[in-house]
Amino acid sequence: MKTFFTVTATALMIVPNFSIAKEISAKELTDLPSAQVVFLGEVHDNPHHHDNQAVALAALRPAAVVFEMLTPDAAQKVTPELMNDESGLREALDWDNSGWPDFAMYFPVFSASAGAAIFGAQVPRSSARDAVMGGDVASAFGDRAGEFGLLDALPSEQQTEREAKQMAAHCDALPAEMLPGMVLAQRLRDATLARAAVEALEATGGPVAVVTGNGHARTDWGASALIGKNVSVLSIGQFEAAPDASVPYDFWLVTEAAEREDPCAAFR
Repeated sequence: MKTFFTVTATALMIVPNFSIAKEISAKELTDLPSAQVVFLGEVHDNPHHHDNQAVALAALRPAAVVFEMLTPDAAQKVTPELMNDESGLREALDWDNSGWPDFAMYFPVFSASAGAAIFGAQVPRSSARDAVMGGDVASAFGDRAGEFGLLDALPSEQQTEREAKQMAAHCDALPAEMLPGMVLAQRLRDATLARAAVEALEATGGPVAVVTGNGHARTDWGASALIGKNVSVLSIGQFEAAPDASVPYDFWLVTEAAEREDPCAAFR
């Protein structure tokens, strides 16, 4: 993969090579290893996960924060004056029409990001829809598509696994012919997040925190895997139950589950 920018030896912060993901407690989020880019994973509708992200951000004090939930245009509306104004920020972002969970869960994350430059990495709905329909994601992404993996086909085993995960995430209710497009849309989101993280690092010098869903924070095929190897990356996943096997993150933790209605009811 092509180098995105030059880092001096003194500026590069090396993260230990964690070959096995390590479980941590929420308290340990205040003392994470140094990294230039830190992915803070979440289950979107779990308020405990957002509280933990806020704790991590307050300790990290990043120079920039990338939000999966914001478009680049929306990110420009996040002014310092609004970072501690919940109703004002919700209105400025038109959050109630965004499709994301209750803003009250996300506001602590924004408040803990005060002082950082805010970047948006949300893929426009039209681009995601085109990807699902088999559109040209490389053209939609732009001229750096190759650098962020969008010009290459996935290994067959990974493609199969990712399609199965998409089917499970949608309650086994999707037509099989939609699955390749769903995976392509996810890859577009991964690439967009990785590009935003790199641009934030280039613009500010870092460290950069990325607020995103657990799937994008994966170290094997998520956005964190698409960042150049000359950049130190740390990834944290958050779960509602302990996983049965090793998971693709540097660190992971378990919280209480969110209270939610049956997500498969709508499909039935």
